[in-house]
Amino acid sequence: MKGKCFVLVGLIMPICLWAQEEKASKYVEKIRNNEAELTAFMAQMPKGGDLHHHFSGSIYAEPLLEKAINLDYYVNLETKAVAKEKPTIGSWEKFSVLAAEGKLESLKNEILRRWSVKDYFPGFYPSDQLFFESFDKYLPVLNDEYAPGMLELKNRAKAENVSYIETMFSPIFSQVRLDELTRYDSQLRNLARQSDRQGVLNLLEKIYAELQKQESLQQTVLWNNQFIQRLHDSLQIDDDQFTMRYQKYVLRFKNPVELFSDIVISFMSAQSNKLIAGVNIVAPEHGEVSMQDYHLHMLMFQFCHQKFPQVKYSLHAGELALGQVAPEDLTWHINEAIYTAKVNRIGHGVDMPYEKNSYELLRYMQQQQIPVEINLVSNRFILKIQADKHPIKLYHDFHVPLVISTDDAGVLRTSLTEQYVLLAKSYPFLSYSDIKKIVMNSIDFSFIQEASLKQKLKQDLLRRFKEFEAKIP
Repeated sequence: MKGKCFVLVGLIMPICLWAQEEKASKYVEKIRNNEAELTAFMAQMPKGGDLHHHFSGSIYAEPLLEKAINLDYYVNLETKAVAKEKPTIGSWEKFSVLAAEGKLESLKNEILRRWSVKDYFPGFYPSDQLFFESFDKYLPVLNDEYAPGMLELKNRAKAENVSYIETMFSPIFSQVRLDELTRYDSQLRNLARQSDRQGVLNLLEKIYAELQKQESLQQTVLWNNQFIQRLHDSLQIDDDQFTMRYQKYVLRFKNPVELFSDIVISFMSAQSNKLIAGVNIVAPEHGEVSMQDYHLHMLMFQFCHQKFPQVKYSLHAGELALGQVAPEDLTWHINEAIYTAKVNRIGHGVDMPYEKNSYELLRYMQQQQIPVEINLVSNRFILKIQADKHPIKLYHDFHVPLVISTDDAGVLRTSLTEQYVLLAKSYPFLSYSDIKKIVMNSIDFSFIQEASLKQKLKQDLLRRFKEFEAKIP
């Protein structure tokens, strides 16, 4: 019903496609196959929020390397990892020494290639190995001071018309004593292996009660909340053009009791501080411990959801490809995240075509409005999932809400602009209106706790679109 308006009983209600949006829609179809024109369009287009965003992977390697050099860190001449103190194993040298010997300049580019996908070509290094190993190489310098990274993210977001970031940022410094509780590790795993759901939940209840007795649990939650609050406020992260919120994340390769303690801390933090918008679980989903304990992890999230029903959480689920794991392991991870963990959003979700009863699962996601966070560059580089191998059309056809995000923009050397360029160029079934809806989803399905703030961001995004569409040729 393009271009038509209707009169409803008792009031005049124009229901039509706005002229400016129609012009934008036609322009996108005209430039869809020209990447330069499409990039110019997407760079200026308001992009709302980036909801699947790892702080530790989103800082570009160049400023990290510059910081490591200025702080005169040690660098491993073989692995290109850095350290503040000289480790006892390996061949390490200070940056100042390398500079004095005239070796630093030739080494810089090699370091950047190990800290990111810079100059990557097949055969240089397995792509998934390069990606996952890069973090440990530069994390010592990133964790030395968070402020420069935070400001880099804010400034880059504003420059490319991103108004909100929900970043996974979790400086957990736990003081909780777990020595006696770790005896439950094997029992939890055995119960999960036997599919004894209630047995797992009962034992988690027992462990939870023991954790709550520790004053150090509350101290850990308080310390983490204060750390994030002070950092956020001191840097004046939020302003009229930009807002940032944080997801506490936990590491899925940890042993059960330690992981469960971290999940409890994260849920408690999110419940007590509005800056902490939600919780997530990270680390390679195909890792040995991740695969072994996946069902157990989902039950842990179900348990914490029952204890803290207001806390939102997104889970990396289905970030798997055929050949990476056995075929049968592609059939159940999204199912478990949705039905067992009761997740609010899922990240990646690329194994959906292999999931058991995928049509039923997709219909459920649509009915419950459970979005999927699509990370096109990440999936293309790490999993070799691109073009029509990606299930984005499957999600679209079943009307599952979509959001577009960067994942690890620094390591992958990408931006949110590039994600939208790939989206428009690779998937012509998505109209400009569809893309605009995806952008709006990034605010609608954000975990922002303050209703007034979410409404303000939505209104601001609509205003930005109106101004943007008025400029289109």
